Amino acid sequence: MSDTRVPVLIVGGGSVGLLAAVFLAQCGIAPLVVEQAAELSIHPRATGLGPRTMEFLRQAGLADAVDALAVDMSEGSLGKLSGPTLAEVHLPDGPAAPPTWIGWGPGQIGPAMIRGICAQDRLDSVLAPAAAEYGATLRYSTRTESIEQDASGVTAQLDDGTTVRAEYLIAADGVRSGIRAALGIGTTGPGALGNPKMSMLFRADLSPYTRGRHFTTCDVTGPAPGMFVTVDGAKDWIFHTDYRPEDGQSAEDFTAEHCRALIRTAVGDPALELVILSRLPWRARGLLADEFQVDRVFLVGDAAHAVPPQGAFGLNTGAADAHNLAWKLAAVLRGQAGPGLLATYAIERRSVASDTLTQALLRVAHPRLHWDTSSTAGPARTAVGMAAAPVVQLGYRYASAAVIDPDPRLPDTEDVALVLDGTPGSRLPHLWIGAQRSTLDLVGANFVLLAGADGVAWVQAAEEAAESLGIPLSAIVIEVPEWPSRVGIDATGAVLVRPDQVIAWRSREMVARPAERLAAVLRQLLDRC
Repeated sequence: MSDTRVPVLIVGGGSVGLLAAVFLAQCGIAPLVVEQAAELSIHPRATGLGPRTMEFLRQAGLADAVDALAVDMSEGSLGKLSGPTLAEVHLPDGPAAPPTWIGWGPGQIGPAMIRGICAQDRLDSVLAPAAAEYGATLRYSTRTESIEQDASGVTAQLDDGTTVRAEYLIAADGVRSGIRAALGIGTTGPGALGNPKMSMLFRADLSPYTRGRHFTTCDVTGPAPGMFVTVDGAKDWIFHTDYRPEDGQSAEDFTAEHCRALIRTAVGDPALELVILSRLPWRARGLLADEFQVDRVFLVGDAAHAVPPQGAFGLNTGAADAHNLAWKLAAVLRGQAGPGLLATYAIERRSVASDTLTQALLRVAHPRLHWDTSSTAGPARTAVGMAAAPVVQLGYRYASAAVIDPDPRLPDTEDVALVLDGTPGSRLPHLWIGAQRSTLDLVGANFVLLAGADGVAWVQAAEEAAESLGIPLSAIVIEVPEWPSRVGIDATGAVLVRPDQVIAWRSREMVARPAERLAAVLRQLLDRC
């Protein structure tokens, strides 16, 4: 096989690897993705896409396609249910509340809506063709046997005899990452949590027991304890159950016949007709890689952090890894930034992943508080150190050389709108500025300066700064009256926003010689001093 040269090699073609490919390709960088599986998995390992992930997909032009594949829970969801069997679960007669990730209430803190849960296999069915369309190359049934680094790149040997030479490598190869092991990167955290589980994807008509109502998960506590998870809300479902190796049980015990018997018992219908589509042994883990970067290799997703499923933070944290890293790699590869920019990936994302792991572990210890929507839930969460889920998913802040004057301290509130206040290092606040157009929609593959209504001088300043640095930069005047207060500036001020929709710098008012100031800020942010 001949040698292959690519700017970025992505090892692992799961959701996070595909997201990285999409984000890179949209920045004009065509990566090669290698995946050892023969095809996309039909077995969804996750089903919850958070609001920030939907914003990434909106920026990539894929939100509508993903939303179209989501289970329509716009009329409400019963959330988490419990009972001895599914047949014995009490289904309330009144209307169900909309899932918290569908709508944000009157304030609407984000523009990207999803009708309900979207199983990971459905997400991948959108990501894979989009990555290829945007310019990425996807190669399945291909395993990476070894990697070597030098000062100018990474050389990977593939099991088909190909030698790939890449300037950078992204390891998206999962919790048992071979790349992480090859680099000698250790992990910290509690490790395995609870018993190993078998996840059974099956097809059956459960409508006699769901009666047209939607739920996210349903714990069953009877003779076949486990948990049902909605996949398509109609025919496809997952049933999780524990097994105990210390009692002689193993994954091999879960034959198709045994799985059918367990599911029938858990449903409470011994005559239920069902088809087992897939079986997947797994175990919840809490791990954080000691390093997210070694020279030209970067860890993302489960290779960098394994987060237990409570809170549905795992896939969404990996998506944010890919989004954070892609624009930085693109800026360096295009010659717009120095290599110091890449060091901010590990600084920013490892801190967030550590905090997210802590929040997931708190939900393992206090599961009721995650689902509780009563008036007493907020103080109870605060008492144990648990943040509200929207704050975990949207409210994190970065503090690195890619942010000027960051403030990583979060306000003591469960209202994520108060957290997203324009502080450098935080996600740009959302504000509708036209028909279905958000301030977040103004951010593309390059930095953008968003000014107040009296900040017209910033437009010329951005043009001059862009010309002096040889980089794309635009400035947009936002004339919506409430905009300055949302980002903590006056009508002459502006915020400089990174391609990942994070505020990199804030000028509360117009400054003297704005073009010079802006150019100096960009040199610092892009490691071009």
